[in-house]
Amino acid sequence: MLLLLFGNVTWAEVTIADKQARPNILIFLVDDLGARDLGCYGSTFYETPIIDQFAQEGQRFTQAYAAHPRCVPSRYGLFTGRFPARDGCPGDTYGIAPQTRTLAEALQEGGYASLFVGKWHLSKNPEALPQAQGFDINIAGGAAGAPLSYFAPYNQTKNQSHKAKKIEGLNDAPVGEYLTDRLTDETILYLKKHAASGSKKPFFAVLAHYAVHTPFEAKKNQVHYFKSKLSSQKKEAFSQRDGNTKITQDNATYAAMIRSTDDSMGRILKTLDEMKLADNTLVIFTSDHGGLSNRGSSNKRPLATSNLPFRAGKGHLYEGGIRVPFIIRWPGITAPGEINEAIVTGTDLYATCLEAAKLKPEPDHSIDSVSIVPALKGKPLKRDPILWHNPRPRPGSTGDTASSALRLGKYKLIKFYFPEVYYECYDLDADPGEHQNLFHPEKPICAHLSDLLNSSLIELGAIEPNKGK
Repeated sequence: MLLLLFGNVTWAEVTIADKQARPNILIFLVDDLGARDLGCYGSTFYETPIIDQFAQEGQRFTQAYAAHPRCVPSRYGLFTGRFPARDGCPGDTYGIAPQTRTLAEALQEGGYASLFVGKWHLSKNPEALPQAQGFDINIAGGAAGAPLSYFAPYNQTKNQSHKAKKIEGLNDAPVGEYLTDRLTDETILYLKKHAASGSKKPFFAVLAHYAVHTPFEAKKNQVHYFKSKLSSQKKEAFSQRDGNTKITQDNATYAAMIRSTDDSMGRILKTLDEMKLADNTLVIFTSDHGGLSNRGSSNKRPLATSNLPFRAGKGHLYEGGIRVPFIIRWPGITAPGEINEAIVTGTDLYATCLEAAKLKPEPDHSIDSVSIVPALKGKPLKRDPILWHNPRPRPGSTGDTASSALRLGKYKLIKFYFPEVYYECYDLDADPGEHQNLFHPEKPICAHLSDLLNSSLIELGAIEPNKGK
């Protein structure tokens, strides 16, 4: 069974001592950042000194997953604590239903002040924007999945082939302002105002960068630096696997975008230090899915990165599409520099943040979320299987096909639907690159996993897949 139900604990039941002990919570969410795109996760081309230091101060997870290999359903899972497939996402669902209680609503009702800055991408309608989903303040969060430009004016583009919805609320930006910097400025301004207000409420802040999603645009001096660094690197290379797969990390503009994101992290952490908030702030760093490394075989779109040794990337249910960087710093709880091999996923942030806030989800909410607080304290993490369902593939764009997957212990099963149903099974401890398919229907573990996956899809009410475009 995939059901994990918690008792109902309301704000009124939280003791005065608990209220005083509760941490601030800040989620730093990067878009399209691959599992190998940070120095602390093995990259030698990209430079992320601030995040690497943050990992030394906190706890770095090596088996962390997004809730889905694409933006909308991944964010859906993060903010609802529910596997996206449970609510038909992706599919006709492009927002969080009003009756679905979000993490922000739970924390807001539990006495937290709340802020959302950046990429929301979960709504087309005003009633489904962050301010209607539990956030007191929403800055730049709407339907847009990417900016038309990373340089102000943000809603104008020189690349007419790049299509995106407008970002609302940043029309006052001076020409040439960089979006990653602006969103950082807005977050810092909020933190300072919140402290100056004398509010007794802890804060819940989400800085969801549009970076490092396309379009590839970065500051010229940083692009020049990384181009210079490429002189001793091999030229861009690809393999014909899972569509067309980039196998080198050598996109200088993408590297510069990552560096600006690292600078953003540095400014946020410095602000927490200067305001003497760091010791009572739980900071979570992660990405919404794997890096953009794949495209359809006949597609010529520029690609961002390589996720090797993990297979494939954004859009795929192979490890490169769903493994993400995941780092937590919670002073007094996480031991500095610790490496954690617990298997965690994006839906777990819901239960984790609420436990940190000394609150619990109501029954039927965050049903697929497991608090990882025990793992942070060095205890084994007990969990049911993690499930993914990708019924709306984009074979032309990212080279993926309709599929579902399940991770249980060291094993991972993937079910593909076209041209006919077939399965792949991998021992991720021995084969994290997913090279050796172990599936045979008569193997007990394969039979167990396929039965479990199919019964779980029925229990979730997963929608029928199609071939995509």
